[in-house]
Amino acid sequence: MTRPNDLSATEARKLIGNKQLSPLELTKSCIDQIERYNPSINAVVAINHEDVLKEAKKAEDDVMAGKELGLLHGLPVGIKDLNPVKDLRSTSGSKLFENRIPDYDDSVVADIRAEGGIVFCKTNTPEFGAGANTKNKVYGATCNPFDLTKTPAGSSGGSAAALATNMMPLANGSDYGGSLRTPAGYCGVTGFRPSPGLVPATEASVSLNPFSVQGPMGRDVSDTYLLLQAQVNLNRADPFSSLNSLSMPDELIGADLSGVKMAYSPDLGCAPVDNNIKATLLEKINTFKSNFLLSKEDHPDFLDIHECFEIIRGFNFVASHKEKFDLHKDLLGPNVIDNVERGLKYNLADVSWAHVMQTKIYKSFRNFFNEYDVLICPAAAVSPYPHEQLFVDTINGKKMPTYMRWLALSYASTMAIPCVWALPCGLDHKKMPFGIQLIAPAGKDVQLSEIAKSLESVLMVNQLTKRPVPEIK
Repeated sequence: MTRPNDLSATEARKLIGNKQLSPLELTKSCIDQIERYNPSINAVVAINHEDVLKEAKKAEDDVMAGKELGLLHGLPVGIKDLNPVKDLRSTSGSKLFENRIPDYDDSVVADIRAEGGIVFCKTNTPEFGAGANTKNKVYGATCNPFDLTKTPAGSSGGSAAALATNMMPLANGSDYGGSLRTPAGYCGVTGFRPSPGLVPATEASVSLNPFSVQGPMGRDVSDTYLLLQAQVNLNRADPFSSLNSLSMPDELIGADLSGVKMAYSPDLGCAPVDNNIKATLLEKINTFKSNFLLSKEDHPDFLDIHECFEIIRGFNFVASHKEKFDLHKDLLGPNVIDNVERGLKYNLADVSWAHVMQTKIYKSFRNFFNEYDVLICPAAAVSPYPHEQLFVDTINGKKMPTYMRWLALSYASTMAIPCVWALPCGLDHKKMPFGIQLIAPAGKDVQLSEIAKSLESVLMVNQLTKRPVPEIK
């Protein structure tokens, strides 16, 4: 018998609206799942049972009273620990904020509440989202549900691991250098990196930063899109927010793939990628490329992407964390320290060069899509690795020059301002989850979402590409 916590978000929401599922019953089922599995996985790091059950009871009462219901009414939603939540411990994974209990919700959380979502818990993240291994000095490491000795990646690793184990139907994430996409790939779930401003983000130290975005995560495209609809809003506190963000269809029907031109690339022409992962991508592509009008191995010219990324990321870290670095360096983790120190080495000429280069990369990227509708590549450069290892330092026997280089599969497109779906696509050569990225230029969110919906339908009926599900002992 299917337990409430095992239901998809879209199915649960439908049952709630039809008075066939109690939000309180669903919430209690999710709490039971957390109590069962979280001690081993450490994905959920803060939850107030009394407040959550009170919210769920109110949601149930509203249903029974026939009140108008929001998109997420009665659905528990996990909140990444970078997002402040009113009256709930919100640490950002840092000893600096170890005991912080905000007196407000940030805009992402407020929009989820406004659509009837139950703000359920906080999910683990590396300190201030720095790094692709979800571990920090406050809560420790989150484990990959498919192998508890390995990482779920980061920085949205807690959200991805919680979704993979059905602790909640939906969770939010954020993404700069793959923080949402890599965990989705490592845990066999789905995530969407939207265009800047589609999901308003109001907490950034530097508001004119289109590289870091908030986005939804779920177990499939429809669930993830449901959360996206609730997160989409017009908020002038985000300078990228636009009225155009309000023109999302109510439901995805899927694109006709026979009219879609698809490019694919094992390494985007610029990223270090394990040879086995390259082979795995090509094997997966061969199973579904015939569904497309055109399928061709190709990639944009990402020019001098690595230096450009390092400089701009360094600038953003100095802007966001230099004061913490100056006053409380002893409390900070190695990734934040490394990013700030690296950023401080650059001068105005370096930053100017990087922004000129980023503009060239952006134009090159958009020109590429004059010939294609979607670009597919792996979600991660290597198979999930041990969580004791802070980052991937070697690929194909070659030493990585920085702790971020192994994430070039994600940050290359970030610098070009994309929208990106991460979809589960079976298992890799080590029998761990394998994910793919579906990439398009910013502004193509709806078109890309329709493609993702249709491709997911193709992937799920093939044993080689269907979504893997963890078996936790």
